[in-house]
Amino acid sequence: MATSSVRPPHRLDPSGGCPHAENARLLACGAVAAVELPGGIEGMAVLGHEALRQFLQHPEVAKNARHFAALREGRIAPGWPLLTFATVPGMTTADGADHRRLRGLVSGAFTPRRVEELRPRVVELTELLLDGLEAAATRDGVADLRRHFAMPLPMGVVSELLGVDGGFRDRLHHLSSQVVATDIGPAQAIAANRELLAVLAEIAAAKAAHPGDDLTSALIAARDEGGDRLSQEELIGTLLLLIVAGHETTLNLITNAVRALCAHRDQLGLVRAGAAGWADVVEETLRWDAPVSYFPFRYPVRDLTLAGTRIPAGTPVLAGYSAAGRDPAAHGPDADRFDVTRPARPDAVRHLSLGHGAHYCLGAPLARLEATVALERLFTRFPALELALPTRELTPNAGFVGNSVRTLPVRLTPPRGPGHHGPANPR
Repeated sequence: MATSSVRPPHRLDPSGGCPHAENARLLACGAVAAVELPGGIEGMAVLGHEALRQFLQHPEVAKNARHFAALREGRIAPGWPLLTFATVPGMTTADGADHRRLRGLVSGAFTPRRVEELRPRVVELTELLLDGLEAAATRDGVADLRRHFAMPLPMGVVSELLGVDGGFRDRLHHLSSQVVATDIGPAQAIAANRELLAVLAEIAAAKAAHPGDDLTSALIAARDEGGDRLSQEELIGTLLLLIVAGHETTLNLITNAVRALCAHRDQLGLVRAGAAGWADVVEETLRWDAPVSYFPFRYPVRDLTLAGTRIPAGTPVLAGYSAAGRDPAAHGPDADRFDVTRPARPDAVRHLSLGHGAHYCLGAPLARLEATVALERLFTRFPALELALPTRELTPNAGFVGNSVRTLPVRLTPPRGPGHHGPANPR
């Protein structure tokens, strides 16, 4: 018989932090947990792999915020840090025919064939950024890999796809990082969202005046065709989604993969020996240290029982990707071990870190391409690369949505000596 959780809700720390120890504790109590969101809003998180797989494709779970009870009842204050996730017009908050319409407008740019055509440009941009990473290194060979490599690579690729001028990129990254943060105050959240929407409107206006061979121009043409193709609000919301999701997730993926390999030199050795490929590193990183920890939101349209726990209709539910990736029920008793030689399995079994069902990550092929090229070229160019700090001293991301660290100082050419492998503290 299904029961509601009798445990007090777990308060998600708005300032974030490494999620894995907390995930393990929560998972030991069940696949679904009651959580307290910022502002005392009651929610739920789906943590178990199989429960999450079922939830992500459940026909009576919606994405549209009209199903969000607390929002509908006026209990969400302006400036709530997660409000953009719930209300931005676009495919991540649409269901059914609306979702298919919006997704169809951009899906052609992200097919495996179209993405593979981008490979030469991704390689070229990667090499340019590796030059910049080396130039940014201090006298002792230390540079922030996240700032100088892991961030500008996906931001550069998605900006070129969208036809966004390079002068906007740092500003867009700064604003998008605030949008996905959960530890900022209402005034700052409102200001960041307002500025980001203004920047995107400026970009769209420039493209409308001077269209090009890019995705933004194609979206504007769809808007201007009239009918129900695309509204102005959906245009801006789609640009926001493509820019934020198009670089934040891949930024975290590359950062987490480099951190994992530097902390597990034996696994790096297996790749160099040919026992595993760089694509295997990407998949194991997606599972072991998912770039998104808790993704907002989905809402049951009626009371729903999942893994023996009742989730009331209208509850905001988080997809617990980082927890599902280390669920022993799906990945075995060594689920918390980073192992690039794990047997290949279908995505839905291997991990859920890029989603599942109708809302599966549209940019998954591009993220995989960028990360695979980045890792192979990085460790070829700097074979002795190591972390410049122990992992326990790295500062986690601000918030519980994205899962990574704020900076990743690496030593490109570490001192050589017997048994020297640099600092490591695998988490």
